[in-house]
Amino acid sequence: MNFSLRPAVPNDYDFCKHLYFIANSWILEALHLDRIAHELRFPEQWKLAEVRIIVSDDSTIGWLQSAARHNTLFLSQLYVVGSRQRQGIGTQIMHRLIAEAAQANLSLRLDVVKINSALRLYQRLGFRITGEEEHKFNMTLDPNPPSPAVP
Repeated sequence: MNFSLRPAVPNDYDFCKHLYFIANSWILEALHLDRIAHELRFPEQWKLAEVRIIVSDDSTIGWLQSAARHNTLFLSQLYVVGSRQRQGIGTQIMHRLIAEAAQANLSLRLDVVKINSALRLYQRLGFRITGEEEHKFNMTLDPNPPSPAVP
């Protein structure tokens, strides 16, 4: 799957917000979270300088938001449109982010909702749970994880 990442522009806001709420509607419902409160917080969470748009075949197919913070690269959002999911795009994006973090010698950190199936992907990629909140796991992948001890 060929795709590219481009910096977001202000006109991408509506696409990102729409995809965010399509992707998260089932989570908001399952966890009985207040959608209106999430809608009110979205504008302050969406930071143009941190957002990249995922493009494939001249179509916008998703977005991610990441930023360097306190010796880590923090991935706060990653969404791919439903018709392009389960094609390895999320995995390829994660490999790119892992490489970016490793090149900068930063840990890659993210939070994932406990009931989100992406948890399995992050575990397969080597992320470990480093904290827990009511509905989320905090996960970290170190840039140079220690090698397993050899007996």
